[in-house]
Amino acid sequence: MSLRKLGFLTIGLFDEADPRRGHESTLEIIQLGEQLGFDSAWVRHRHLQFGISSPVAFLAAATQRTSRIQLGTAVIPLGWENPLRLAEDLATVDVLSGGRLNPGVSVGPPMHYDDVKDALYPDTKDVEDFSYRRVRRLLDAIGGEQVSTFSGAEGIEEFSPRVQPHSPGLLGRMWYGGGSARSAQWAGENGMNFLTSNVVAATDASTDFDEIQLDLIRTYRKHSPEGRVSHGFVVIPTDSATADQRARYEEYAAKRATRFGTPFGPRRLLFARDIVGTSDEIAEQLHANAAFREVEEVAFALPFTFEHEDYVQILTDMATKLGPALGWPAG
Repeated sequence: MSLRKLGFLTIGLFDEADPRRGHESTLEIIQLGEQLGFDSAWVRHRHLQFGISSPVAFLAAATQRTSRIQLGTAVIPLGWENPLRLAEDLATVDVLSGGRLNPGVSVGPPMHYDDVKDALYPDTKDVEDFSYRRVRRLLDAIGGEQVSTFSGAEGIEEFSPRVQPHSPGLLGRMWYGGGSARSAQWAGENGMNFLTSNVVAATDASTDFDEIQLDLIRTYRKHSPEGRVSHGFVVIPTDSATADQRARYEEYAAKRATRFGTPFGPRRLLFARDIVGTSDEIAEQLHANAAFREVEEVAFALPFTFEHEDYVQILTDMATKLGPALGWPAG
């Protein structure tokens, strides 16, 4: 397949002493992405870290600084969320954006749950449901299902039995971020689009990252032939980079390379290798990747710890060099 949609993903890193500067920098990067013709901009979700902790609120600001680019979350961990309240927030931001929001979500207990559960769920910490049913609750609320048995007038106030505002197209732009065959199947069966990234779960049969990712995509398509699939990992084009930038990029990738090839942690996670090089070199590697050849959309992840000027250079090369090398029809 040829590349039809080009997107990028950022963590929105900030300095604890000056958080506004980091958030403003990320908003400027998204504005630049729109100017360069990117189809989508995605933000990561980081709780109790120095990255975007409230992507829905952040994207509300981004809707007012952009007019065309699609805005996504990759991903909101639903273990931290009340699905009904999140549905209200998502629908509100989608309305503000003119129908450009692409929420990506995932399930499972919050990271370091034992350390945060007393603050997060002091009265229900032992009975919270972190399964796919939490996603189903969110989808039903976004889709307009009844969430209250009361509706109608009460004095001068009018009440609705479903989430308001209701944004009819939002349900079709919901994504599930998954790294296992079970998640790929569930997303397909439940009408969600599928986000696959630079992290997958090793299987009993394989620890080959590319082989597992290809299987995830095909598993999803088996259950949702018309659903959208987006592929994402870290690529760093160096076409217009300075010598100093190239050296820092290569050092960054080399440090992260130590985690590749071996399953990590109790979930046996595998990580893709970052790709640093000219756009032609990156395109050659991607065209040789069977999983990449299966998709028409990408959301390339920006490295976590680079400077604003680095992101400007990387995005500019992605849009003007790498995208065209991958067959992307810019604009």
